[in-house]
Amino acid sequence: MADWKYSTIHKSACKVVDEQTLWGQTVCRVWLPNQDAVVRVHRSSLRPLNADLQPETEAFRISYVASAAKVAEVLEGSRRPKDGHVLLAPMESSVIPLPHQIHALSRAISGDRVRYLLADEVGLGKTIEAGLILRELKLRGLVLRTLIVAPKSLALQWQAEMSTHFNEGFALVNASDLEAYERMMPLKAGAGSNPWHHFPQAIITTDAFKPITRRRGWSREAVQRYNLLRHDRLVTAQWDLVIVDEAHRLGGATDSVARYKLGQGLAESAPYLLLLSATPHQGKSDAFARLMGLLDASNFPDSESIKRDRVAPFVIRTEKRSAVTAKGEPLFKPRTTRTLAVDLNNFPDQLKLYEEVTDYVRFGYNLALHNRSPFIVFLMILLQRIASSSTRAIRSTLERRLEKLEDMKDQDRSGIELLIEDLEDLTGQELLDELLDVNEPGRKNEVEQVHYLLSLAKQVETAGPDAKVLRLMELIYQLQGEEKDDHLKLLIFTEFIGTQKMLQEFLQERGFICATINGSMEMEERKKEQRSFAEEARIMISTDAGGEGLNLQFAHVVINYDLPWNPMRVEQRIGRVDRIGQPKIVRAFNFVFQNSVESRVLEVIEEKLSVILEDTGIDKTHDILDTPMAGELYEQMMTRIVMENREISPEVENMLSAIEQERVELREHSPVYGIKETPDIDAAASLQAHPLPEWVEQMTLSYLHLKGGDAIKNANGWKLSWPDGEEMNGCLFRQRESEPLSDRSCLLNLENSRIRGLALNLPQIAAGQPIPCVRINGLPATISGLWGLFEIRLQIEMLHKMQFIRIPMIRKAHACAFLSEEGRLFMPTARHIWDTLPTAEIKVLNMLNQDDSTKAHLLLQEAIEQAGQEIFHSLEQAHLASLTHEKERAAVSFASRRTAIKRVGLPEVRQFRLSRLKAEENQWKEELLSAQETIPEVRPLLMMKIEKTQKN
Repeated sequence: MADWKYSTIHKSACKVVDEQTLWGQTVCRVWLPNQDAVVRVHRSSLRPLNADLQPETEAFRISYVASAAKVAEVLEGSRRPKDGHVLLAPMESSVIPLPHQIHALSRAISGDRVRYLLADEVGLGKTIEAGLILRELKLRGLVLRTLIVAPKSLALQWQAEMSTHFNEGFALVNASDLEAYERMMPLKAGAGSNPWHHFPQAIITTDAFKPITRRRGWSREAVQRYNLLRHDRLVTAQWDLVIVDEAHRLGGATDSVARYKLGQGLAESAPYLLLLSATPHQGKSDAFARLMGLLDASNFPDSESIKRDRVAPFVIRTEKRSAVTAKGEPLFKPRTTRTLAVDLNNFPDQLKLYEEVTDYVRFGYNLALHNRSPFIVFLMILLQRIASSSTRAIRSTLERRLEKLEDMKDQDRSGIELLIEDLEDLTGQELLDELLDVNEPGRKNEVEQVHYLLSLAKQVETAGPDAKVLRLMELIYQLQGEEKDDHLKLLIFTEFIGTQKMLQEFLQERGFICATINGSMEMEERKKEQRSFAEEARIMISTDAGGEGLNLQFAHVVINYDLPWNPMRVEQRIGRVDRIGQPKIVRAFNFVFQNSVESRVLEVIEEKLSVILEDTGIDKTHDILDTPMAGELYEQMMTRIVMENREISPEVENMLSAIEQERVELREHSPVYGIKETPDIDAAASLQAHPLPEWVEQMTLSYLHLKGGDAIKNANGWKLSWPDGEEMNGCLFRQRESEPLSDRSCLLNLENSRIRGLALNLPQIAAGQPIPCVRINGLPATISGLWGLFEIRLQIEMLHKMQFIRIPMIRKAHACAFLSEEGRLFMPTARHIWDTLPTAEIKVLNMLNQDDSTKAHLLLQEAIEQAGQEIFHSLEQAHLASLTHEKERAAVSFASRRTAIKRVGLPEVRQFRLSRLKAEENQWKEELLSAQETIPEVRPLLMMKIEKTQKN
């Protein structure tokens, strides 16, 4: 029999391998099973196995080990096959996920390849879903490096939500940050330094790092240098997970568009990819095919491959109407929308200005069509929308336009690099900034026209406030009365900064505190204005670009001071408050000029929609116009009516007919819009009620009592005193529902390294170590016999030589065995005992002597060897699957890095990097081959003899 002792130095059981006496001193070589190491110790440091025996704390040890093994089992994902996987992320985050978000997470991690399009409708929390998937992959050890790509207006929101909800820190990286690193670490031939390696988790804006093919005045070398710094190093930085928000922007008009090239480079280099878009298929099959090709190029080589049955496995999509709370109630409340007509008959000068501007843009539009001047066409349409916004916007726009016209004379506009397709995604203010300096030959008379219109605008502005802003004041006071709230918060949208500034000045002069957001603001400034609206400001005035990504559920009134010629932009505006967590009915108000073309169009649309309502029961304009092409069809209709004097009724009829035809097509053939998820409410409820936090709590408290620490509960949570002297106050193990953590609270979960270590570093017990005899309240009185808990391990043989391979080096599962007094093995009973232990009252009666403990140890060891073979086989299967995934990941990564290196302009640098990559790939292949050799092991963690419970 092996000579087992207790090492007072290492405070654990050890096995004596041999001993040697030299010059009067006896030194032993001992094996420490918990460290898997052989060390030398003095014989005097060894004690009998019962030297560490403390019967008074034995119940705490049992409770600690039983609870910790439960936690470790969940962490290792080693639940019994019939239970399915346990999702860790929802229990680890400070957000309480909704059923559809839990469903999205479950679907995303259930497959072999985590490459999905998250296509939930606006306001359903795709950011939260992406964060949950990120956390799950990290907790499972599959992701170390993550890159988030988002539009500039959303980058700060991503950073905040990842920190707030998931405790994940992301660096917001600008081009200037990389340039600073470049100055600190100059690139040397052969050095190959990549500053991205300093950012394990980074956020970048979509357009800041896309590659370029040329730039005015730049040499070929300068372009290559730019791409090396901004793009090439980015895609070769070995990201594990890439998340792209507003991913439809990557599709582009062709595969040569810079955004698509950025997406393609990142998609090829990362094994895990999440594309987020509420509108992924915008009626453009080629662009959508390119988007799906980022997820799987072999599955989607062209638009012909875009079929619903092929797309469905890659898409996770929930519709608002099917989204529910954890109680099964509709997630979103109904909302009301009213059109408010502003009469200009009592404002003759303002009416004249509107009509004169309309005549000017009609003439300019038709002339531009004749001259085939597409940018002038866009500009004239834009000016008509400005005419419906405010006199301030008209005046400031005409001033800027006049300045450009007089500066440029007959010169062509210089520096225009946009494509017509690029203009379709821009908001009103963004279009204005791009197009205001458009000039083409033959437009000399425009200077005189603009002079005249500008004088009219100045005259109207001097005369007093616009009719619309006066109607706005009436509405504000009316709403205060209806809502019985003198501090009612209002969200006002306009397309143009000129109107925004006018509204801010007008309202502040009348005592209203206003916050403003627009697309030109830096991220910190936006954050400050959002905070102001949440606290002291009553009114937020936002442009469309500024409103992207806002979560303003604390307000419920939206006023569209002017209307874009795209109903989905209006829907996006209202979606800023009509979001998850909105407790009130959302009220939206749309301002238009009475008897204007816009108001007459809306009247006809409402009239025709009322007929549709009677036929179908659909009562929201959004439900009718919610198709990918609706916005484009609406804009085309408005252009024909306003610019070409078309009849309103037949144009509206044609538009609605085209939309309905598209809806039919979508229902029958759309690769995305026919896909929808049905959240499992029971599964969500079960996960939210999972006992993991309770296991963590029991594990922690039992450990403290076992090791001489202390735990005191008070109104703020637990006050914990650790054996090493550290103290923690206000500790909670589960966040209280609908109650945010206070600054004095500390949420203790598996993110905490100390807590995690309690679960993952459980000591083994040795044969002959005293086994307790216990009585467990909560078990049936008839249960008596031997019970043992074991860790079954699969370990790669060459564990310490792995540098490049990315798979778990050690896999663990937990199993328990119960032997009755008659020696029969009962595995279900064993599991029931383990399930009971973390919360049961355990009474230690006595300890078995060494001989009986050794005998019990051997019996339980034989039992688990018999029963645990199937469990080890499942670990082997998981290991083989990991090897397959690693082959796929590395193949993608090495190929992408090789392609990027070949684009490097300097031959000596290119050759050095290729040779280094080849050496790394060869080393990886050797490691992969070694990883196929594995070693099995069984580690006993806990054993006891269970006595029958005494009957009362």
